[in-house]
Amino acid sequence: MNRPTPPPGPGTVPSIPAQRPATENATTTFAPVDGPTVPLVPATGPPPPAPAPRTAPPQERTGRLLGVDAARGLALFGIIAVHALLEAGDDGAPTTSYLIFGGRSAALFAVLAGVSLAFVTGRAQVRAGPDLRAAAATLATRAGILLLLAFALSWTDPSIATLILPYYAVAFVLAIPLVALPTRVLAPLAVLFCLGIPVLSQLVRPLLPRTDPGHPSPVDLVADPLGLLSGLTVTGAYPAVIWLAYMAVGLVVGRLRLSSVRTAVSLLAGGTAAALAATGISMWLLGPGGGYAAIVAASPPALLESAPTVAAAVTGTPDGVTPTTTWWWLATAAPHSGTPLDVVATTGAALAALGATLLLAGITRPGVSRVLGHVLRPVAAAGAMTLTFYVASVLFMNSPLDTFDPVEGYLWQIAVAAAIGLAWRRGVGRGPLEALVSAPAHALRDRARARARAAGRDRVSPAHEAAPPVAVGGRRT
Repeated sequence: MNRPTPPPGPGTVPSIPAQRPATENATTTFAPVDGPTVPLVPATGPPPPAPAPRTAPPQERTGRLLGVDAARGLALFGIIAVHALLEAGDDGAPTTSYLIFGGRSAALFAVLAGVSLAFVTGRAQVRAGPDLRAAAATLATRAGILLLLAFALSWTDPSIATLILPYYAVAFVLAIPLVALPTRVLAPLAVLFCLGIPVLSQLVRPLLPRTDPGHPSPVDLVADPLGLLSGLTVTGAYPAVIWLAYMAVGLVVGRLRLSSVRTAVSLLAGGTAAALAATGISMWLLGPGGGYAAIVAASPPALLESAPTVAAAVTGTPDGVTPTTTWWWLATAAPHSGTPLDVVATTGAALAALGATLLLAGITRPGVSRVLGHVLRPVAAAGAMTLTFYVASVLFMNSPLDTFDPVEGYLWQIAVAAAIGLAWRRGVGRGPLEALVSAPAHALRDRARARARAAGRDRVSPAHEAAPPVAVGGRRT
């Protein structure tokens, strides 16, 4: 059975102008990045001239977006690989493709989902009050549409790909309070989430029924809402609480100046170091530290029968969460295990991948940049439509059209995604499902803007009633 991997984010990253980096104490009016929004304040005198908008060189804006979308494209191709290629060989040992893509592509998408949260909330702390309410309504609307989309796909075969969409929807709702935190608080909290949430999960799961929602439908929502919530949040294949850690990291990263070479290098170097360190610690704990022996002693004999070696069995056993038979399971960094070391290793790999694509997209040397552009643009075009292509891949692999061998089918899927994505991006722009998710959220945003303007006008004193509201500051994107 192919192991399911998470899907793309709820929408692509819209084109955004460059800006000053968001500071730790900065607050912002909630403003999705595809339209200017500024706070309105009462006029107390003649309105000063509006500040000129900060415009970044085209190269800076294009390089940053190309790098982010290219990272999304890599995650999409990794997801398709896990779906289309074999997870384990005939002897039960994990395949090379699964060891490369399993878990890492999922983490990359989750981190990039956090980056998207930063982009649509102005890359700064969202101010409490109307701004936070508008942000919460927008993100909750996106989550609701993802859940409806998951219900529409509930007929698909979980043995091909367990849908991540319902888990993703819950994770977005859980992430809403994070946008109100300053970066100086959010950054250490993200580290705490990566290390602490898996431990709390291991502690709580024995007290909960082991429910795996699979592909939930509206019937499941009505028949057992608490069981469905427990499965989507803690005990299922992609626990939303684990994904919250990835999103928190991505939210911090999204507030950085991603057009900076120093930022890209730091992401690449720091992510690589974290991934290697977590993997090395796991190997030492399980081997010389006695972890494998302790896991075997606490596990049923069927564990050893599932693979040719203990290491292969431990790697292949986790399915979103680990067994709770012994705390030694937290020493593994196996894909989709959701342990502290797994979360740190996969987060590091995600940051390294993002840093690498940002660096490559930022190269401006003549000749080299042209070659890299030809390579990165098709990947970025597919990455700009990850939700659309994820759903298309699930539908294709659940249809009679999928008569290909694993490798052949995989190559066809990524080739079609790159070609259609490039043509669609040039001719249309936003992907169809991305537009479906974004349109209602944008409608709520515009409604919140209108209410904010009306409230600003109501606060104007009679002495200055004729003076228009003054727009203070520019949009933080």
